[in-house]
Amino acid sequence: MTVLSLTIFLPLLAAALLAVPRLPARWVWVSAAAADLVLVVVMWLGYGGGIGYEERLRWIPSVGAGYHVGVDGLSLPLIALTAVLFLACAIYSLKQEERPKSYAALFLFLQTVSTGLFAALDLLLFFVFFDLSIVGMYFVIVGWGHGDRARSALKFFLYTFLGSLALLLGFIGLYLGGEPRTFDIVELTAAPPQAGALVLLAVGVGLAVKTPTVPFHTWLPPAHTDAPAAGSAILAGILLKMGTYGFVRIAMPLLPGPWRDYAWVIIVVGVVSILYGALVALAQQNIKRLIAYTSVNHMGYIVLALGAAGLAAGDVPARQLAVTGAITQMVSHGLITGALFLLTGILWDRAHSYDLQRFGGIAATARTFTLMTAVAAFASLGLPGLSGFIAEFQIFAGVIGTGLTGAVVAGGLSIAGILITAALLLRVLQQAFLGPPGELRVAEARPYEVGSIAPLLALSLVIGIVPRWLLDLIEPFSAALVTWVSR
Repeated sequence: MTVLSLTIFLPLLAAALLAVPRLPARWVWVSAAAADLVLVVVMWLGYGGGIGYEERLRWIPSVGAGYHVGVDGLSLPLIALTAVLFLACAIYSLKQEERPKSYAALFLFLQTVSTGLFAALDLLLFFVFFDLSIVGMYFVIVGWGHGDRARSALKFFLYTFLGSLALLLGFIGLYLGGEPRTFDIVELTAAPPQAGALVLLAVGVGLAVKTPTVPFHTWLPPAHTDAPAAGSAILAGILLKMGTYGFVRIAMPLLPGPWRDYAWVIIVVGVVSILYGALVALAQQNIKRLIAYTSVNHMGYIVLALGAAGLAAGDVPARQLAVTGAITQMVSHGLITGALFLLTGILWDRAHSYDLQRFGGIAATARTFTLMTAVAAFASLGLPGLSGFIAEFQIFAGVIGTGLTGAVVAGGLSIAGILITAALLLRVLQQAFLGPPGELRVAEARPYEVGSIAPLLALSLVIGIVPRWLLDLIEPFSAALVTWVSR
């Protein structure tokens, strides 16, 4: 077993270990997540370019499907994000009292599924992990959520499972269009299948539901609102990236012709998601729903960038920059929004409410909590010095830099999304934290809460100030992707 396979399955082994009576479930979870992060750091330091830590095993040879995993400049940052965010959630959940063994086991299962998906280099293997993530998150929401959790979990499952069925149809189309027929992503990238717009539509819809993009986003706000804080952090920080990751790993390199043909449609979808997500978030009085809609907005930036990367007439370095920005945004959004959802969990723990109108003057009683929320909010709105700025600047520079009039207009319209996001986040800070005392009071963040959230914000700051270590990993893949989609 390679270090990559060990990284994938170590959390699952830890989950199985929880069946042993009297084991402290929360500390087993923290230990396994910490060990997994150490393995990811070892992989990062030892990565030498191309597809690293590759492993192939026969699985279903009759259809050309196998256990094929590896990492590159796309998957390694997302695997690292997965390890960091799951460890943060494990620390945050140290005081989880309700069925802690089952709770820890489900998150460990989700960590294996998420890491496996980002490492998968086979379409069927990708699909298996994709579907298992839906099952795991369904049980997290229905088992430990609040509010109308059963309805929200059911809506989440039905929407995303329907999307996975569309994705499966698309994968079958890719298999049938390949020569020779195979589900191996590396082989299909080298010789793209003879597949057209219908296959792109099936793959695109399946991934758009997961991302989510407008109009396939309606499952997201109730799922986030009623999920436990750690569940929301993983849903937004990791599971949504499975959709955008699928666009970059599968849709673009395996369907380069259709992606170029419909690049403008993808750009329009991205712009609509950006503006719609920001405007609807602005109208929310429920803080958690507000953050959920900002995820629609931020995922729209990624879709916009990937659409611009498919513009055959656009400037090549600009298209590469847009892809680099999109991948950086995946990492940045995972850190920032994961932190924001854990922060809303503190509100629920103290006041059992997300109603913005009932809070006020939090800064007077919870200074550390206020500081962390302010940093997360400014990172989310793209303040220079934090990771959101690095990602969004590259996206806008890449989209506008293509030199095409339509792309310049799309970039200009999308910048309005930043202004709206700034307005809504500043409104939250002014009303709930800096205003007069409200009906509900919030006590200071506890040490384990600070220990889970502060490192996420610190990483956002590191990426915002010295991003070179991350960009050096991503940029070679971005250049390769633009070459593939230009064939």
